[in-house]
Amino acid sequence: MRPVGILGAGAFGKGLARAARRAGNRVVLFSRFGQDLDDPGIEVVDDLAALAETTPIFIAVPSVFVAEVGCELGVHLDGRHLLVHVSRGLVGPDLRTLSRVLREVSPVRRVGALAGPLDAAGLAQGLPGGAIVGSAFPEVASAVRQAIGGQSLRIYESTDVRGVEIASAIVGLSAIAVGYARAVGAGPSALAVMVTRAMHEAAAVGQELGAERETFWGLAGLGDLVAATLGDGRPELAVGEALGRGENAASAAKAAGANVESLLLAGRMAEYAERVSISAPVTSTVARVIAGELDTELALGALMARSVGRE
Repeated sequence: MRPVGILGAGAFGKGLARAARRAGNRVVLFSRFGQDLDDPGIEVVDDLAALAETTPIFIAVPSVFVAEVGCELGVHLDGRHLLVHVSRGLVGPDLRTLSRVLREVSPVRRVGALAGPLDAAGLAQGLPGGAIVGSAFPEVASAVRQAIGGQSLRIYESTDVRGVEIASAIVGLSAIAVGYARAVGAGPSALAVMVTRAMHEAAAVGQELGAERETFWGLAGLGDLVAATLGDGRPELAVGEALGRGENAASAAKAAGANVESLLLAGRMAEYAERVSISAPVTSTVARVIAGELDTELALGALMARSVGRE
């Protein structure tokens, strides 16, 4: 078997490497900074060409870099390869998915997205959990299952790759809202109203972008948001909590200790929803909090007052 490839040695990339090793695979991990994971089965490289002999290849970098690294990596790939990204981002004002971006900038056609209630620490430690792979190609889901799946990590699949990607991105936004609401004293009932509204927003936006509405009530959407609401330690929660304490977006991002895609996505998502006449109070409120346009009392009131009504 060829080794599993991972592009990106941040916390999530390292978590994937550990998961792949537990599944019995060799790993080639690309890092521009040269790191040692103290595991002879994980080869750390600084040359993208080394990933050409791996399958599947996980793209574990922030969405703003995916086009650039996909183009650089694509020089070494062909139609035999499988690419799977793990980003919660969408690109541009039209909210392009990263699977689409990867197909545009590389010769690889068989592309997928890994989403659901996964976190870097859980992957690294081998905690029980589950994830979903969105792809039009069943061999992509199979490859991910062989790469990182096992008794403690169940891998599900969906052909609605667009829905999986959009759900994952909007759950990131909603997790910021959850952290924020908790920090300002919202109780279980208020959180339940807010996350229910957030999923309806996600489904409406996703459907407008061509996704299947049912996807948002599965593992990529509702399942992922439940994990966030229960407090799974993801960085978006830390960002929301910092914002709830009155910190600005830059300080909140620093407190999270990780790249949080939703800080950049919130404004574009809110603008898109307004442009296509979709009611998105959770998304728009998160965007305004990040921009520093709402204080605590007004933000919580906006989340709740505008969320009550028809689901």
